[in-house]
Amino acid sequence: MASKTAPTVASAPLHRPDPSSGHPAGKALIRDGYHPDLTNDDLAPLARQTWGSYNIFAFWMSDVHSVGGYVTAGSLFALGIASWQVLVALVVGIVIVTVFTNMVAKPSQRTGVPYPVVNRAVFGVRGAHIPAIIRGLIATAWYGVQTYLASQALTIVFLKFLPASAALLEPELLGLDALGWISYGILWIAQAALFWRGMESIRRFIDFAGPAVYLVMIALAVYLVTQAGWGSISLSLSAGPPMELGASIPVMLSAIAIVVSYFSGPMLNFGDFSRYGRSFAAVKKGNLLGLPVNFLFFSLLTVICASATVPVFGRLITDPIETVDAIGTPFAILLGGLTFVTATVGINIVANFISPAFDFTNVSPRRISWRTGGMIAAVGSVALTPWNWYGDAQAIQYSLGVLGALIGPLFGILIAGYYLVGRQRIAVDDLFTMGPAGRYWYRGGVNLNAVRALVASGLVSVAVAVVPALVVDLGGPSVTWISDFSWFVGCGLGLVAFRELERRRPRMPSPSADEAGVDDGTVHPTV
Repeated sequence: MASKTAPTVASAPLHRPDPSSGHPAGKALIRDGYHPDLTNDDLAPLARQTWGSYNIFAFWMSDVHSVGGYVTAGSLFALGIASWQVLVALVVGIVIVTVFTNMVAKPSQRTGVPYPVVNRAVFGVRGAHIPAIIRGLIATAWYGVQTYLASQALTIVFLKFLPASAALLEPELLGLDALGWISYGILWIAQAALFWRGMESIRRFIDFAGPAVYLVMIALAVYLVTQAGWGSISLSLSAGPPMELGASIPVMLSAIAIVVSYFSGPMLNFGDFSRYGRSFAAVKKGNLLGLPVNFLFFSLLTVICASATVPVFGRLITDPIETVDAIGTPFAILLGGLTFVTATVGINIVANFISPAFDFTNVSPRRISWRTGGMIAAVGSVALTPWNWYGDAQAIQYSLGVLGALIGPLFGILIAGYYLVGRQRIAVDDLFTMGPAGRYWYRGGVNLNAVRALVASGLVSVAVAVVPALVVDLGGPSVTWISDFSWFVGCGLGLVAFRELERRRPRMPSPSADEAGVDDGTVHPTV
């Protein structure tokens, strides 16, 4: 594919912004020719990339060690297949996640820019607003949901230690009682305060939160096993008879799809964090420890704890907050409740706060800083009143289900653009160049091939995610298992569609690797 002449900005001098500007991870490198409608201190390439393998490992611990992660892992062992089949599905699913995470990590780590900026190379400097807004809306909605889930744990602590707070359970305002508003508000403010302090404070928090949750999880498992006895522990949480091998294969495939789908959001967002990695090798090592190793160990802890609840409490409990509440002792409720609040805050910050901050500042860098973008997401999450529709399966399906179905296509298009079409070469300065002088201007700042690929693959992916549930609602046969594979369908179609459109009518450039300002991802630096 023909490439344009490198713009004059490539040789422009650099200037370092004022550290007081609030950049989340230190100083950025901004060339004098960078256009202000595409640039601010938060989006420009980092001057220093300092995160090591442990920081990436801790990021994944914060992502996995949550109420949602606990329930998801436990649900896989209750699908009716043998424990060894669940473990195989877990291994296959998490290996797929690890490979894809490394793929999406590379362009951001190499260039030092977040996900929405990398997307400018594929969608165009203006077209990149499309994936940024989609991703920002998804994250904003889930930010509200996760804050609400964490607030429930805090409410349990209030009711245990301040019995008089039960009077605040009535009346309701916008569907939430007064105590719920207090718990939600405390966590909302705490998360906003942590975010406002910047990325280094967030890094220190997640470095602490992941190991802290592990200590409590191990203590919880030891306590429950001691009460139940090892002979009562089973790695199968299914109540029905075991499945035949032929019937179990589709269930294993669904389990694999569930694992990948659970991580699909953080997987797409991961460039926002890999940009801080000191090297791609350090990022890959952190992913190895944080995904296969960490997720498998956490899953085993989860199923041990859940299995032990049957002999200890007389029923299967798959919610960790409910488990510590059932133990009943003040110390257990306080420690467990605050720990799972910390865990949920961790995943909320890394998965649903930082990414929309980058997405929204990318839309208007002059007016919206990283901090302002994050607060837009935080305020928007309250306006959605997530407690009203979280328990409504149809509301979730037809709102977040539709938006979430676009994660696969966005992932596939980015991978096709960076690896197959662009051949791992990005002209970094052109990501911040407005007008025909820049390689990624395309037509009016938009690469129509990427937009067409997103529309085509997105329609199919949304149909796969939503239509099966609609069929059931209309009284048809249950084929909802198809929805488990919407991410794979969308990712595959997005990748193929974009590659084919670029083959027929090339638009995305693949600049020469020896040009100044071009990062070639096939060359691994020695330092």
